[in-house]
Amino acid sequence: MLALVLTADLEGVTDLAPIDTEEHRYYYTFKVQCTSCRETHPNLVSVSRFEVNEVSGSRGEANFVWKCKACKRESTAQIKAAPIAYTFTSPPKPQKILEFDCRGLEFTEFKADGEWGAKGLDSTTRWTGIDLQEGEWYDYDEKAGAEVSIKDVKWEIKRA
Repeated sequence: MLALVLTADLEGVTDLAPIDTEEHRYYYTFKVQCTSCRETHPNLVSVSRFEVNEVSGSRGEANFVWKCKACKRESTAQIKAAPIAYTFTSPPKPQKILEFDCRGLEFTEFKADGEWGAKGLDSTTRWTGIDLQEGEWYDYDEKAGAEVSIKDVKWEIKRA
């Protein structure tokens, strides 16, 4: 089991999470490595928790099925549950966002290239369409009368 862990400096916002519903799917983008031959796939791969692929040989289904070009081994990854929102802490602490069960592969790097959402720490304001690709985001909370931000975004993939 692996986990996607986020550390971020939240100012005026909390409950940061990818917008990931059946209607608005989030595609988690990773760099993938074969655990057999240690070959790293040259391209990033995208995984949705709502998409299911057949594993060859009638061995069930997984969100991601991949055959290593170097050693020809088939590997799978399954997202275990809906993402967990990252909540405000001071100072910022690493928090598990997502868990996945990987068989024969490892995700080695994460790219946040979809839409995220958050809500106001001191208000009822909700934000959608937050882009974390640059590692930071800034806005203004009209209800709280203050600037809000997400800074120093760091992603790690750790053993769960």
